This record gives sequence, structure tokens and C-alpha cells, in this order.
Amino acid sequence: MLPETIRHFIGGKHAYSTLRKSYGVTNPATGKEYAQVEVGLGADINQAVLAAQRAMAAGPWPAMTAPDRARILCAIADAIDARADDIAAAQGLGPGLPVSQARGQAAQASEVFRLVAELVTERAAAQGPGQPGQSSYALSRPVGVAGLVTSWRTPFLSQARAVAPALAAGATIVLKPDEWAPLPAALLAEVTTAAGLPDGVLNIVHGSLHPKALGPQARDALITHPHVARVSFAADPAPSQQVMLDAAAQGKDLAADLAGGSPGLIFADADLDQAADSVVFGAFALGGQRRTATSTILVQRPVHDALVGRLAQRAEGIRVGDPADPATQAGPLPHAGAFDKLSSFVRLAIREGAQLAAGGRRPAHRPEGSFFAPTVLADVDPSMQAFAAPACGPVIRVTPFDTDEEAVALTRAISYPAAYIWTTDLARAHRLAPALEAASTWVNSHNPHDLVHPIVGKPTAESGPTGIDFYTRPGTVLIAADEVPVPRF
Repeated sequence: MLPETIRHFIGGKHAYSTLRKSYGVTNPATGKEYAQVEVGLGADINQAVLAAQRAMAAGPWPAMTAPDRARILCAIADAIDARADDIAAAQGLGPGLPVSQARGQAAQASEVFRLVAELVTERAAAQGPGQPGQSSYALSRPVGVAGLVTSWRTPFLSQARAVAPALAAGATIVLKPDEWAPLPAALLAEVTTAAGLPDGVLNIVHGSLHPKALGPQARDALITHPHVARVSFAADPAPSQQVMLDAAAQGKDLAADLAGGSPGLIFADADLDQAADSVVFGAFALGGQRRTATSTILVQRPVHDALVGRLAQRAEGIRVGDPADPATQAGPLPHAGAFDKLSSFVRLAIREGAQLAAGGRRPAHRPEGSFFAPTVLADVDPSMQAFAAPACGPVIRVTPFDTDEEAVALTRAISYPAAYIWTTDLARAHRLAPALEAASTWVNSHNPHDLVHPIVGKPTAESGPTGIDFYTRPGTVLIAADEVPVPRF
């Protein structure tokens, strides 16, 4: 049952905004409002940070042993599994994810919590040999309060990946979810509470720009708060630049996960049918709302037209519909503003000379809501704005190249965490992979679900132990086991 108003969650309790104002969020499939959400201000962030500080100073969470903390993390995973259907439905109301794909996101979110539970237990058991006559062990202390800002892209899983390593480290949290995806965060508060997470360890402040709001908004107040030790931020590149400057001015460590896409390099000797299947799934599953989406395709010129034909045919066969329908393969964009922005992006690309091979408009059978047909743009020249700009939606851009060196050079014009290479020449793959600026490179493969290997730019459970490291202060204790000579003058 949907709440009429989604409130902040501070100190283990739901809280009204200090502004006593709210804003409406709409179902992207119908354009109709489904709830009101509290507007967050700097004052609300301050209350949340104070609650997190109290939980850090006097609460049991930071002082818990790793096994005890791991038990609660596993209980959170169990609670996510128990609420998987609710979580999937919530992600349809936020970013418009089809329920069949959103269920998979819920399963991955519970897996994140189980992984960090295992990691933090293993870390606690590790002990160095020390010097002769001494024993030693490593300390891993939480940094304090962590500020997490998440985007509307795959919101529940994104929030799980941000929250889980911070909890595993023993940190306390203030989470600012995206204004268009408040419901998954509200469910996260419910499942963590049901799992026994102590009050004040996870605090959530919602937010949206409001004409009557004075002073800093929730996001900026969280990033600049003097008692927030670490910041994890996910959003579009434009606001990210200011966020990075604000964090740097405060001397804070920042982990940024910026929107964009990952390039796919397809050579003339590749299996074009297999490559096309992978590209279409990678670009259009989850609405293209992930950084590893295959939205930028570089294809060797002799097979450009053949690949575009395959992509267009597959794109036109995708079932676009209500996210709640299990048969739906592609849902709507999160709101009307995102629809207008993507429409402008496609129109600009066409004006610049790109060829529209599929989509580019509202599907005829979906007159309401923010539905946008899966789109393929061909002959996208590197000089066009559409080449490097993030689309944040179901759009594939195809750019031809001639040589291996040109393909690698083209990737340097975009920011990306991963890359895909399609070729039967494995010597070429081994030669090119190190030249790409990617944390993960897949050769003749789609990106399999992997929570251990790193994704550039964000300390999450995906990056294994380094995600927990971001929220800890390391130290070492050395104890003399025998009489150890002490140097003297």
C-alpha cells in the first residue's frame, strides 16, 4: 500500500520537513501523482547528521564485532528478499523499470549485503605476523558519518551498493535519494529497521527544489556539512562538477559515479548477430539507466550499415509498456522532464547529421506517460555534441571507424567505467584492452553480474574490500609478546 506522504527518516523515526512543504511525484507510465514527498533543507540534513553522530558516539553499531554486524547485514538481505515484489513495484513508480528487470535488481541488492557481510568478517579475521617477539593486528575503524547521494538510475540497487559497504565499515549514514525515486529509499528504511539496524545508523532526507525553500537544499547541505566525513555521489555530469568543487573545498574524500555509457568496439570480423544482441540488451535493459549501458557503439566502417540494420530491427521489436506488466521489456523514463530532455538530445543529433534508424519518438500505442521508443542513431560523427554527451535513456549511438588506433582514440572523448570488444582476433583484443581507460573490459561477452571486480569511480560492494576501505580509518596495534629490547641512548 502506497503512503500518501513519503517523509524523512531520522533517528529511526519518520519526520516532517522543517519547511512543512512537500512536492508531488508521478507515475511515469500515466503522468498521475501517486504520493507527496517532504522537501529537504539544510536544517533537515543537520538533524539527520546529529542523529548519525549520536549513533556513532553512543550507539552500538560502530562498536559491534564484525560477526555481529555481519548478522544484521545478512538480516537486511533476508528482509530485501521478503519484500522483493514491493521493491520491484517501487522501481516501476520511480525510474519506470519493468517489473521483470526490477525483481533482478532486488535480488542483486540482497546479494550486495551478503557480500559485504562476508567481506567484513574475513577482514576482521586477518592478522599480520608482526615483528619477532611481537604480535600485531590491524584496526579498521569507521570514519564517522557518511553522506550518500544516489540517482534515479536503478535506485534500490544503487542505494544498496552505496549503503552496504558503509554499514559494513561501521559508519553511520545520511542518505539523500534522487527526488524522482523516493519510494525505494522509503522501503530501504523499512527493511533495515525490520532487520534490527539500530536507530540513527541510517537516516534519509528527501529533497527537491522548492520556491519557498530558503538556504541550502538537502543535497548541497549534506555534501558541505562539516561533520560528514565521506561523500558518495551519483548523478549527471553537470551538477557533479560543483559537487566535486564543494567536497574539495571541505577537504573531503569524494567517490563520484557519473552518468554516461560504456563504449562497445565492434570489428569487421565479429559475429554481428551476437554483438547486436548484446548491444541491444545492454543499451535498453533497465532503460539505459546504468553506466555500463552499451549506448556508444564504435563499429568498423565495412560493417557499419549491416550492424545498424540489426540494431534497428531488434530495437523495433522491443515490447514497450507498463512497468507492472511482466511482459514489458522497456518502461517509461522517470518523468516528463527526462522525456523532454531525451527528445531534445535526439533532435539535436539529427540536426547535426546523425541518421535516425529506429525510435526517436513516443511509441504510438503509449499516448500518456513518459514513454520513449528504443532509439538507434547511425553515422554519429565524433564532432557532434551527441557523440560524447550522456543520453540517460534508451538510445544507441553508432560511430564508424577505420583502424584499431582510431577506435581507441575515439574512446578517449568520453568518460566510461567499462568497455566491450567484439572481434575474433584475440591478439587484437589483448592489444587493445590495456589501451582502453576501463576498469572492466569484456571481450565477445556481455557484462556478467559481478560484485567483486571494481567499477571505476565509486566505492561499492562491486569493488570488493576497497568499498569498505573508503569508509574506514586503518590502524595497527603491535604488542610485545616477550621481553623485547628497548633502544636507549
